[in-house]
Amino acid sequence: MKFRKAIILILCFFPIVVISQGRYITKTGEINFEASVPSFEEVKAKNSNVSAILNSDNGEFATLALMKGFRFKVALMEEHFNENYIESSKFPKATFKGKLINFNLSALSEEAKEFVVVGEIKMHGIDKFVELPATLSIVNNTILMKLQFTLRPEDFNIEIPKIVSSKIAEEIDVIANYYLTKSN
Repeated sequence: MKFRKAIILILCFFPIVVISQGRYITKTGEINFEASVPSFEEVKAKNSNVSAILNSDNGEFATLALMKGFRFKVALMEEHFNENYIESSKFPKATFKGKLINFNLSALSEEAKEFVVVGEIKMHGIDKFVELPATLSIVNNTILMKLQFTLRPEDFNIEIPKIVSSKIAEEIDVIANYYLTKSN
C-alpha cells in the first residue's frame, strides 16, 4: 500500500519536472524603439526591464514590457509618451505571445540562426497578429534572441496629434534583445 502511494506521489510530481526542464527566462530583456524623422528632435526610448520566457521544448515564446519602463533622453517626451500617446495608466503593459517556427534547441550554436516567430502583440488594448524575423544563438547555456521589426501607431489606435505628426515617424523601428538563461 505504501509503495503504491509513493508511486502515485512520484507520478504526480514527474510532469512538473519535465515541464520545467525546457524553460529559458530573463527579467532584463531590452526593447529599444525609434520614431525619429530627419530635421527634428530624436524620438527614441529604451526599456531594460523586459521579462521573457522561451519554452525550448516547443518554441513557445512570451514577453512582457511595462510601458512606464521606457526611458527617453528628454523627460517631457517621456511624459507625453506615457500620458498622451500610450496612456500607460490605462494600458500599463505590452505583451507578445507566440511561437518560433521549426525551433530546435539542439540546432543552436554560437553562430546566429534565423527563425520566424508568429503570434500576437497586445498593446494599447489592441491585439495584432504578427510574423517577425528573429535570430537566436547560444553561448554558455544562454540563448541570445534578437527581434527587429516595425510597428505603426495607428495599428494600435494610438493617436498622434496633427501638431506633432510630422515630427514622429509613421513606422516605429523596434529592436528587442533577450539573454535567456535556463530556469531551475
